[in-house]
Amino acid sequence: MRLPVDHQKIIQYLRRWQVAPADALAAQVEACGGAWLPDEVQLALAAEKGNMPVSPALAENREMVRTLMGYSSDLLERSLYLGANRVPAALFCVDGLAERMQVMTILESLAVQSHREAVPTDSVDGCLRTLQQMIPSVTLRSVTSLGQALEALVTGDTILFVDGMPFALVLPTDGPPGRQPDEPLTEPVVRGPKDGFTETLSDNLALIRRRIRDDRLRIERFTLGERSKTRVVIIYLMGIAPPEMVQEVRNRIGRIQADAVLESGHIEELIEDDPLTIFPLLKVTERPDVATAEMLEGKVAVLVDGSPNVLLMPSTLVAEMQSPEDYYHRWPISSFVRALRYLYLLIAFLGPSIYVAITTFHQELIPTNLLTNLIAAREGVPFPAVMEALMMELTMEVLREAGVRLPKVVGQAVSIVGALVIGESAVQAGLVSPVMVIVVALTAISSFIIPLYAMSQAVRLLRFFLIVLAGTFGFFGIVVGLMALFVHLNTLRSFGVPYLSPIVPPTLADQRDVFIRVPWWAIRRRPRFMPAVDYPRSGPDNRPRPPQPQGGQAR
Repeated sequence: MRLPVDHQKIIQYLRRWQVAPADALAAQVEACGGAWLPDEVQLALAAEKGNMPVSPALAENREMVRTLMGYSSDLLERSLYLGANRVPAALFCVDGLAERMQVMTILESLAVQSHREAVPTDSVDGCLRTLQQMIPSVTLRSVTSLGQALEALVTGDTILFVDGMPFALVLPTDGPPGRQPDEPLTEPVVRGPKDGFTETLSDNLALIRRRIRDDRLRIERFTLGERSKTRVVIIYLMGIAPPEMVQEVRNRIGRIQADAVLESGHIEELIEDDPLTIFPLLKVTERPDVATAEMLEGKVAVLVDGSPNVLLMPSTLVAEMQSPEDYYHRWPISSFVRALRYLYLLIAFLGPSIYVAITTFHQELIPTNLLTNLIAAREGVPFPAVMEALMMELTMEVLREAGVRLPKVVGQAVSIVGALVIGESAVQAGLVSPVMVIVVALTAISSFIIPLYAMSQAVRLLRFFLIVLAGTFGFFGIVVGLMALFVHLNTLRSFGVPYLSPIVPPTLADQRDVFIRVPWWAIRRRPRFMPAVDYPRSGPDNRPRPPQPQGGQAR
């Protein structure tokens, strides 16, 4: 039920402070009589809230806050009397955004301190100083406009108005619902940290601070979205991240003008260098250890409140193929797994197209015995190999998406059982050959070895184009497609860094952490292709040495 609006208080406020269209707004409010303010009047008032100062009259502030918030049912208000001289005050917060225990602590403190000390009303500075001593909070601040007060209110803070004072006190009580920093489902590891970013910005910053205990860690805050007022943070290591890159990140984020920013993906598409490519030009991770490791190489991280996905820039193709577990296991094992990852990347990318090209145009490349088996397997199949591959790949994509969208309890079972049943039924019905089922299944398994989901999506999409080229022109079409892809990758830049670095252009010193990983004691400098300020990262004497025999011991 809508409460009655005290129009006289609104009119009195507008005419007292003479905001830009004060007379016109006052006339519109007065024309409404005692009825509820129509939407156009409320929108006109909301458009001017940034110019509306906090009034010394408490009743006017209360009515303006109620009106600008539309008398929302989750707007909580508490009347107070502060100090021994019982100065009237009003406290506002939004239910669900403000943490209730913090609000109760503030109310309890005000009630206890009100019996001990009077609140001066003849001095703004004296009143502010007294309130700061009465309220148990570290980051109190005062605002002088209703627009600032409402912005703090909708972000979860509590607002305190005091009668006779032309300011509002912002009390930090933001505590939106959140979850524990559990291990990310999309980036699991066997060995390594099991915590992950959450949707709460303060928790994410704490996870990074916990790993980088350096006073040179810099955090800069932005607010994006005209309506969402989303808090966005740029975080980097001063002295390692190049100032030019940090400034470029600031400029690109500062140019964003959007109605709302609900996820980091909105920012990713607005700040990347080439919006038409399907390759991820910014690395996206939910792991704090990955974010900190990339920042220690000179990269800049962007965190968005409400999103567990952190953007890291610049990114390269090599960075997209690296897993955090590569650096937690022994270096020979990590090097073997990484080489295996690149091998199966080629299989996931070229497997179906090579099979289509060989069976359609280049049968002479197949040994005679194998060719005989392939002909026998394809006997009775009514479709050409290219149609077989496209149908099976589309079926696998549908099953993959169905497994993602379905609830966890049944999603995995449906995708596995569906693949088995459909594949077996298609072979028995003579629609596809058994060899094609094997090729598509091996390709699907190979795509799972790619560490980051964004890169696997790009590989899955390009696979369809290569299948069409292979079915039309054979190996010639595959070569032309690979050449076009190589040219495209060479033209890509991520905040000025070539996307194929350090492979193209080649950097000899950086090859020790591309296809293989050398021991930690041999990685003494940061990547050369990154324009970092400080390149050394470890001393020259880190190589392990066997213990020296002690005196008196047998040699």
